[in-house]
Amino acid sequence: MTAGRDGDPGGDLGGDCEGERETGARSGNGSGRGSDIEAHTEIESPPEFDAGSSLGPLSEDGFLGGRLRIRQPVSGYRAATDPVFLAAFTPAAAGERVLELGCGAGVAILCLGARVPGLVLHGLEPQPGYAALARANAAMNAVALTVHEGDLRRPPAALTALRFDHVIANPPFYPGGAVTAPRDPGRRRAHVEEAGLGDWIGAGLRRLRDGGWLTLIHRAERLGAILAALEGRAGSALVLPLAPRAGRVAGRVLVRARKGAAGPLVLAPPLVVHRGESHGADAGGYGPEAERVLRDGAGLTPTEVAKSR
Repeated sequence: MTAGRDGDPGGDLGGDCEGERETGARSGNGSGRGSDIEAHTEIESPPEFDAGSSLGPLSEDGFLGGRLRIRQPVSGYRAATDPVFLAAFTPAAAGERVLELGCGAGVAILCLGARVPGLVLHGLEPQPGYAALARANAAMNAVALTVHEGDLRRPPAALTALRFDHVIANPPFYPGGAVTAPRDPGRRRAHVEEAGLGDWIGAGLRRLRDGGWLTLIHRAERLGAILAALEGRAGSALVLPLAPRAGRVAGRVLVRARKGAAGPLVLAPPLVVHRGESHGADAGGYGPEAERVLRDGAGLTPTEVAKSR
């Protein structure tokens, strides 16, 4: 599962950007922990989640200024800003086919569907409970989404028969053994690699048509590994660093590359997520570019960012 690691161990950005994989059960409490969630209501798991009853109580949260209502577990894997940035950085157009690897509760793929009408959306999720949740979230938001269940290293036949214009992913941040794995199984799969980063990138490239785009969000320290896995297979890569505040080191990178292309790497200027010099100084307020993405559902390209400054 991808979007939403909570308790990100060793996070160098704290409550600014690094901790924004997860909103926690306290979303919407005014804590300024970086959540893009506008409202948070805890509910019991409804009957349609029989396959995922182990998920326990759910919350219903608003994304994109409330345009999307997303149910996700109160405890365990939760999504916050990373999947929204991922969706915004995906250069999809109406009529194109998009796959998200490890779609979890569906936040990234549904944010993309809300921003770009007319897409053909698919997700792959290994855990049945989260796959059921993604389907229910899509139905609740009137977004057509086909969710396949299976491991990205051994995808189901219905998925391997397809090719996509875009594949997006928010892979687990940490190699196995690099951190103490969370006890909750959903958080563990979201947080710590079972399939390696190269497996994620390889699976994405195999599902793409020639000339299709692979778009990822990951920790900045893994950029070298991402580019190495793309070498000779995808080019014309664009890297957009996400810095928590002006003058701070980027903790995240958005990366997209085109299958079979040989164009040079482009490193864009960083997008600064939060205004102010510290978390306490601004109560977690977002900078104008991030605000347009997280609240207004704007797309995110370096050209658009440059025009907004």
